Amino acid sequence: MILCRCEEVTYETVRATKEKYQCDARELKLRTRAGMGYCGGRVCRPLLDKISQNKNERLESQVIPLKYQPPVRPITFQRMQGDHHG
Repeated sequence: MILCRCEEVTYETVRATKEKYQCDARELKLRTRAGMGYCGGRVCRPLLDKISQNKNERLESQVIPLKYQPPVRPITFQRMQGDHHG
């Protein structure tokens, strides 16, 4: 089952990474790229947060969720400079 459609990361990949490294949501994101695609994690982030939580580690209220981040689009230096030359 695909968990992150943007980066094509499967549920199995995320689960196996969690078991192997015992990582939190941020580390899962960095190791698997889930949540780092075009949508910025808007679709897969809740599942990624849920998978990353260990019931024995912390209370749910103590888990810091991943943040949403808008997609970044590359622009040229010329466009950053604008039309003025000076």
